Amino acid sequence: MNDITTLDQLREMYPQPTGVVELKSLTKLEKHCRNFISQSPFLVIATGDVDGRQDASPKGDAPGFVRVVDDNTILIPDRIGNNRADSLVNILSNPHVGVIFFIPGIGETLRVNGRASLVADPALLESFTVQGKQPKLIIRVQVEEAYLHCAKAIIRSKLWQDDNKIDRKDFPTLGRMVADQIESMKIDADEADARLEESYRDRLY
Repeated sequence: MNDITTLDQLREMYPQPTGVVELKSLTKLEKHCRNFISQSPFLVIATGDVDGRQDASPKGDAPGFVRVVDDNTILIPDRIGNNRADSLVNILSNPHVGVIFFIPGIGETLRVNGRASLVADPALLESFTVQGKQPKLIIRVQVEEAYLHCAKAIIRSKLWQDDNKIDRKDFPTLGRMVADQIESMKIDADEADARLEESYRDRLY
């Protein structure tokens, strides 16, 4: 194997970007970034702990669920989940985050990098109420970099094409997969799936 171990080796394969590619990296959210966030129902936020271990967590809600406060601040509500709180734990020790926003049907994505903090202000939480339920916390991101990313990865993956979708019945359920992964607990896959369906139906918020 020919491992790449130095920056010089890497740059022989990937020349330093120039022109538009370099200049499109912004230090604030202008009108197109704001518009993208306002129509995005889904994002992935990447965090890391002090030892460099990484985590990437999906978050989604109605389009525009992420609030743009100003040119350099966005607020991401953290809804009810599994209580692992991996991203939140990481943010407490290492505030650097990367966020990528998706819009179904749009090939381009928006990447936002910055520093995050956790906010539990009652009035702010109240302003994010959906179906009578507040988020547990707000992730506030101070934007340091934002740029629109081309659609090549989405085009190659055919992510938004209906003929590329897998029939759900041809893929194992989450209950089945977890039962197989944690054999020591002897989980009943059907019961686990039933609890999941109840959670999806009654405890999204």
